[in-house]
Amino acid sequence: MKIKYIACLICLVFLGSCDDFLEEEPLSEISSDQFFSEPDHAYSAVNSLYRNGAPNMTDGGVYSGTPLMLGAYMSGFFTNEYAGQELHVSNTQQLTLDGDNIGGYLQDRWKELYLGISRANNAIKYIPETPELNDSQKNQLLAEAKFFRAFSYYFLVRWFGPVPLTTEPYESIDNLYLERSSVADIYGLIESDLTEALEQGNLPKLSMVDNGKRVTSGTVATLLADVYLTMSGNPLNADRYADAASLSQKIINGEYGSYALTQHDEADGSIDFENSAYNKMRKGDASPIEHIYIKEYDPEIGTSIYPRYSYPVALASEVLYDITNGAYQPSSQFLDFYNPDEDLRAQERQYFHSTYLPTGQTFETAPFVWHDDTAIFDTANSGKDFVVYSYSDVLLIAAEAVAMSSGVNTDAVDYLTQVRSRAYWKQNPATISAELSGLGTDAFVEEVWKERHRELVFEFRNWFDIVRTGKFPVANAPGSISFVNAVGHTTEQGKQIEQKHLLLPLPGPELQRNPALGTDNNGY
Repeated sequence: MKIKYIACLICLVFLGSCDDFLEEEPLSEISSDQFFSEPDHAYSAVNSLYRNGAPNMTDGGVYSGTPLMLGAYMSGFFTNEYAGQELHVSNTQQLTLDGDNIGGYLQDRWKELYLGISRANNAIKYIPETPELNDSQKNQLLAEAKFFRAFSYYFLVRWFGPVPLTTEPYESIDNLYLERSSVADIYGLIESDLTEALEQGNLPKLSMVDNGKRVTSGTVATLLADVYLTMSGNPLNADRYADAASLSQKIINGEYGSYALTQHDEADGSIDFENSAYNKMRKGDASPIEHIYIKEYDPEIGTSIYPRYSYPVALASEVLYDITNGAYQPSSQFLDFYNPDEDLRAQERQYFHSTYLPTGQTFETAPFVWHDDTAIFDTANSGKDFVVYSYSDVLLIAAEAVAMSSGVNTDAVDYLTQVRSRAYWKQNPATISAELSGLGTDAFVEEVWKERHRELVFEFRNWFDIVRTGKFPVANAPGSISFVNAVGHTTEQGKQIEQKHLLLPLPGPELQRNPALGTDNNGY
């Protein structure tokens, strides 16, 4: 018995010392107060945001496509050769999607975006407390973190509508289950984050290409201008056109760096098709004058999947990649948005291609802008950067926003003319300008929408514009587009768009995990 009592006493002494034992710092990971103890830690925290959260939306698999393609599938304008096995593709195309049949896919996107937000929240909280960072460094890093937090929320609110809103790091299990915040509140945070980043970050007035591919003031201003344009339409209808116009015009006027449209090379007095503006940008990594926000890829760090999408499955044996996939194949109606006689973008080996030159073999039309000669034929490994925002996007934001806030003035006409005249290479810019100048506001804005659908197809603006405007583009003849109400329209897939389809369903797994989200699944 004495032995038993002695054993119990030893146990009590041991347990009494457990608190000290448990207070030891973990060896395999660093807590927040440890991590932000030197400048390199703060930079590492922000650097991670360049590949997490919103930047994840440009990544994907050879079979699945990328998350940014979801809207293109829903519109019926694009298909994926592996739609049969990729349920998120087939269900969005057929508008049979719900939080269960594509819940796992949507849950991954939800997780990626909130991971980016959590890391941004962590950086925003602890960067000001990091020793040895001067004020300039702190302001820059905080601006970058706020940019990425805003960008992640921008995807969430456009895809899912009301979602949980948090600005604090996850450091305890308190308040783990958050309710959904209103769309207005989410846009309020997005606006304040981007405004603070722009006004307080002292970010360089350079292009990302000239800034070591880090976020610049022009990058932030462009996203904020786009946010203002989106806020002006569905579902918020906040009429921020004047703000979108003011900010986009500041970008155009050089207040945030020097940007311009890439121009075509000429040979013997006419455009050199091989060195058109579109091919010059395709061949290069990223344009320092036209590309405002890019997702950086590097063969040694993270490679781009997009060259695999530039050829269909049947052509895999002709290129160095083991697998290719037409994950973003345009429909015939979408191709009819372009006038094949007038629009350079519609010519073979400009925006798209359908012939394999070495053999003359034809195939279903696929994106040519993602064709990477080195990756396709030499390395099967592409480090070509992906364009998220371009200067043409800014011009089109400005054209629409100026027209909606100030009428069809010379500025609005000039911005749209710049984009259209580069594409309509046979037409005199003065003729294009004169035709646009005679339009009323509604007619002019529809011309801007047409150009957005044509010009920004590889920046994946189409579905977001359909939701924002409530209007669906219909090709009446090659080069001729009219607009009908999106809700009630029947897509090329023969499926009718309902109001609920203007949002994605909440992921079923997330609804199960978080009871505070409620049972309302966006009408699904």
